[in-house]
Amino acid sequence: MTEPETAIRQVPVDRSIGVGSSVLADARSAALQATEQAIGPLEPKLLVVLASSRIDQEALLGGIREAARGVPMIGCTTSGEISGGGPAHSGVVVMAIGGDGFSIATGIGEIEGDDLRGAAARAARCASEVEDRESKVLLLLSDGLAGDQQEVVRGAYQQVGATLPLVGGCAGDDMEMEQTFQYFGDRVVRRSVVAAAISSDAPIGIGVNHGWQPVGVPMVVTESEGVVVHRLDDKPALDVYLDRFDAPADVRSDPAAFTRFAETRPLGLSRRSGDEIRFVATANFEQRSIQCFAEVPQGGTCSIMNGDAESILQATEDACGEALAPLDGSEPTGMLVFDCIARKGVLGDEGIEREVGRISSHSRGAPVAGFYTYGEIARVSGATGFHNQTLVVLALG
Repeated sequence: MTEPETAIRQVPVDRSIGVGSSVLADARSAALQATEQAIGPLEPKLLVVLASSRIDQEALLGGIREAARGVPMIGCTTSGEISGGGPAHSGVVVMAIGGDGFSIATGIGEIEGDDLRGAAARAARCASEVEDRESKVLLLLSDGLAGDQQEVVRGAYQQVGATLPLVGGCAGDDMEMEQTFQYFGDRVVRRSVVAAAISSDAPIGIGVNHGWQPVGVPMVVTESEGVVVHRLDDKPALDVYLDRFDAPADVRSDPAAFTRFAETRPLGLSRRSGDEIRFVATANFEQRSIQCFAEVPQGGTCSIMNGDAESILQATEDACGEALAPLDGSEPTGMLVFDCIARKGVLGDEGIEREVGRISSHSRGAPVAGFYTYGEIARVSGATGFHNQTLVVLALG
């Protein structure tokens, strides 16, 4: 995306969504441009701000404050931004949601120690503050480097129960794996979960799909501890993983080479609803273990997963279709997407352009915003709902 993109849909008059984007080098100017485009003639109740971790964060929030004039805001840093104009890098995307047809409340939970569950539960308290309308969803954005992200889902579920769908993503830092930032109100924060409860007079849909397929015989997770997998089929997990993929020599000894290699070679946890993807983040060459972004339960089964550009793009079609199905043929007012950074590694530059183009075609002209994540959240039933290397689509009717 080389030009700033703006789109606003106000159909009907009581529900309005606008999206603006900017790739200006100056952070404050980029924030002003994207926010002003998103707001346009609207009177927003919420801004969702998605921005590169590479830009000056305080300057970014200064521009947002100036343009937003006190509108409630949540957001986070990314590993790339998405709008109807296409994928971007080192930019800013802002979604503005407004109109009497929406009721919105925001919340934040700072992560104390490694208690992601408690932070998510505190952020999710905002769900009790919105009006009871036809549809409701809780949007969650978390620090993608703070630990087992399944705990974010568990904490929110503990607070709001089984009837409220959860959706969102984990903040990134352009694969630097050092620190991410979250935005709440007029502040830049770290190690936090931020949330927005949205209730609407119209339907809301969530779509989830990944496009990965299992390869070879499933394995038993014979020893694991949270996100760390020690043994698969009672053998050192790292050795099994490397041998299954016939990894080259540098991947077997260089941590950076391993991370690049693993980016497009996930594990799939066997679930009744299908394989749940786990991103393999790092390797411990001394302990011969691997570490994922979320829990890999001991005693369960998992598979090595594989995919290609066409299977990933088909998953994009399926996720969009699933998200739009509850709208029963009506056009969406806007779409918010959470796309794993690892999918970019499979699709490449041309592929991500095609993917965003497909998402935009499903939006039928409605504004689209999103970002490349360190993990995705989508729970419509049960207590689980954290995903890796998956596309999650939220369609607001």
